[in-house]
Amino acid sequence: MTTVRVPSMSIPSLAVSIQNLRKSYGNVTALKDVSLHIQPGEIFGLLGPNGAGKTTTIRCLCTLTIPDGGHIEVSGVSVLNFPRMARQLLGYVAQEVALDKVLTGHELLQLQASLYHLSGAIAAERIHKSIQLLGLEDWIHRRIGTYSGGLRKRLDLAAGLLHQPVVLVLDEPTVGLDIESRLTVWNFLRQLRDEGMTVLLTSHYLEEVDALANRVAIIDQGTVIATGTPSELKNRVGGDRITLRLREFATLDEANQAQTILRSFDWVQDVIINAAQGNSLNLVVTSQPDTLTQIQHILGQSALPIFSITQSRPSLDDVYLAATGRTLMDAELAMAGSRDPKAERKQNMR
Repeated sequence: MTTVRVPSMSIPSLAVSIQNLRKSYGNVTALKDVSLHIQPGEIFGLLGPNGAGKTTTIRCLCTLTIPDGGHIEVSGVSVLNFPRMARQLLGYVAQEVALDKVLTGHELLQLQASLYHLSGAIAAERIHKSIQLLGLEDWIHRRIGTYSGGLRKRLDLAAGLLHQPVVLVLDEPTVGLDIESRLTVWNFLRQLRDEGMTVLLTSHYLEEVDALANRVAIIDQGTVIATGTPSELKNRVGGDRITLRLREFATLDEANQAQTILRSFDWVQDVIINAAQGNSLNLVVTSQPDTLTQIQHILGQSALPIFSITQSRPSLDDVYLAATGRTLMDAELAMAGSRDPKAERKQNMR
């Protein structure tokens, strides 16, 4: 006899709980062992390059893809055992906006409200509020086919919020948008958080996650490699960051020689060779007077030229670099080069 776990009626401590999630498509492993815990009322960012497993994770969460293993809960409700109940708690806005271009924005929201079985008065109130919050007043009675990309994304957000979900899930919410539209979406998400809604967003924009997220999980090749607040993650990798290029395209022998020399100094915490960027060197250093001048002098004594050198505070890209030995941009380029269009189309159809 199969025992089905009934969701607890007590107030859950987590908005989203994902445990040991696994998913493969044929011979391609999308998720190896993903675990995430998201607190109520926070913006949680899932950061990583395209193809890292972000979209597969949220599709499993939103009942659109069945995982091979693991457990998922939304506010204490098992997504796998009670998918219909879980859907009532979730709002999902996909990366690709698919809206009927013939309808007006208002007609689309009315249709969405009817799909959620909202009564006339409640539907009218929520539609009006969504239109105001997202600044759609001047466009809402025009055909969606006349909307810009930013307006379509805002309308898509409004549609995903009509049933007042506990958790709003956004897949790359600002990809392809202009700066003004991105800032509009950012401010709207902050307002939702301030009102107590939990927001899970995926992104490969470093500045977006850094600006919005209370906490972040960095995912790479189907595995979570780091979790924490943006400040915690950046503090873990230590002091200032220095990016150094010996030549525009230095040899690996030159980079190894410079790495050995620089590691001999106690104020140099780490040196990583980035082969994808012409064997450049990425240093973590403690703050020193005239650090760049010192490095130029040290390498100059060994006849190693410096093509370019920059210094900055740690970023989320430095966190990714420290964990994987490559930047997010490098990972994006590598993924683009290895992508199989036919396999990708099959995966998207599942």
